[in-house]
Amino acid sequence: MTAEYTSTVAMSIHAHPDDQEFSIGGTLAKWAQAGCKVISVIITSGDSGSNDPSKDGTYKKELAELREKEQLAANAILGVKQTIFLRCPDGELEPTIQLRKDLTRLIRQFKPDTVFCGDPQAWFHGNEYINHPDHRAAAQAACEAVFPSAGSRLIFADLLEAGYEPHDVSRLYIHGAAGSDAWVDISDTLDVKIKALQQHASQVAVDKVGEWITQWAEEEAKDKGMQYAESFRVMILKKEEIEQID
Repeated sequence: MTAEYTSTVAMSIHAHPDDQEFSIGGTLAKWAQAGCKVISVIITSGDSGSNDPSKDGTYKKELAELREKEQLAANAILGVKQTIFLRCPDGELEPTIQLRKDLTRLIRQFKPDTVFCGDPQAWFHGNEYINHPDHRAAAQAACEAVFPSAGSRLIFADLLEAGYEPHDVSRLYIHGAAGSDAWVDISDTLDVKIKALQQHASQVAVDKVGEWITQWAEEEAKDKGMQYAESFRVMILKKEEIEQID
């Protein structure tokens, strides 16, 4: 299906600064322009994202600060309303109970209709890229926070005592999934996605980003009646949402 649905409140959950821009920047920009309140959750600050031989472990703090600034600049371009950094160690992320609890608290706090995350089962993309373990860990924790933790009253009962009432997410948009079944037309926001990704100058070749993103978006849109698209596997989690589908 083509996904012209737009959420009222959406939460994007990803492991590193720039993950969101590479994967779903066009959709977030489109929804933000339509009035959706977007909350961006970045689990690590990307403090391991350098192979410069002149740097050592003391550079991690400086790099984390730089990458957070880059993410804030990218989110401003996308129209993201709020950015949350959890500052877990980059390259060491695991789908722990504590991470799931932290994400559960945020979902209960902001009450998104839709949550975006990666595919926790995606190990390989083509024959040239092994998916980063942080990506899979972030995706697993996000999926488990969406269900069952966010909506189950007595899971993490101390959150309940702190005033975080259960919240049921209506839709889960999973990018990078082998079984994509929904495509979002990003023809009007491709340039916004590219500009947002270019803010991550410490990680990407700024002059090459437009070429990469345009090519990938064209491939996603092929045979879908669109020029540029992003694809998702969409889980519709609330009964009333299912009844609205033809």
